[in-house]
Amino acid sequence: MKKIPWKRVVRFLLNPRLLFCLSVAWLLTNGWAYLLFAAGTYWGNPWMLGIAGTYLTFLWLPISPEKLLTLLIAVGLLRLLFPKDEQTLGTLRQWQKKLSVKKAKKKEKENRTGKE
Repeated sequence: MKKIPWKRVVRFLLNPRLLFCLSVAWLLTNGWAYLLFAAGTYWGNPWMLGIAGTYLTFLWLPISPEKLLTLLIAVGLLRLLFPKDEQTLGTLRQWQKKLSVKKAKKKEKENRTGKE
């Protein structure tokens, strides 16, 4: 079994640029609903509570793709706002290459077993 480079993963996740992009992405996908719900509760505004409550209910469903969407937006923002951040973007590229190699090996193995 291969060891996971925990130090590299932690350094990647605690990168200030990535944390900033994750925060902005979270505000775009989730944060606005929490803020709208808080404002609706404070002012007693039923339409604010209705919209925010409906969206927040959807977010807590197991079928909600918001975590994946938040991560994709964060990576997009990271590429857009910090194109010269080679440390973080380089790590993402390495992980992408590893995943594509694994996917190709899996597909090749399926093709070999299917033809026999």
